[in-house]
Amino acid sequence: MLYRKLGNTEVSIPAIGQGTWKFGENKQQEKDEIEALRFGIEKGLTLIDTAEEYAGGGSEKVVGQAIHDIRNDVFLVTKVSAKNCSYKGVLRAAEASLERLRTDRIDLYLQHWPSEQYEVSETMGAMAELFSKD
Repeated sequence: MLYRKLGNTEVSIPAIGQGTWKFGENKQQEKDEIEALRFGIEKGLTLIDTAEEYAGGGSEKVVGQAIHDIRNDVFLVTKVSAKNCSYKGVLRAAEASLERLRTDRIDLYLQHWPSEQYEVSETMGAMAELFSKD
């Protein structure tokens, strides 16, 4: 597996990951989605990308089920929705994502889309707060 440095950090992440955009939309497909993620992880695709917006949090729940016993083997990325980019909104959204993902940490937390409602400085202030808790 090819790894790359994350930005100007010393963190190495897989160059290829697994996306979960449509996961969690259909309960009948959940088992197959979990199996697909596990298969990918076994083959070295250990970066998993999800978002609170995907299936109204359902995607994060599927990911949480897939990685609950192998969390340390996965680099986990999720995203906060633009509608939740207020300072308090980011903090609440992160906590809700952690619960759905069944984990105590998110490796990379992103703003999903630009927010027309909240200034980037407010969003990044909350991101800095989350980072300082680590």
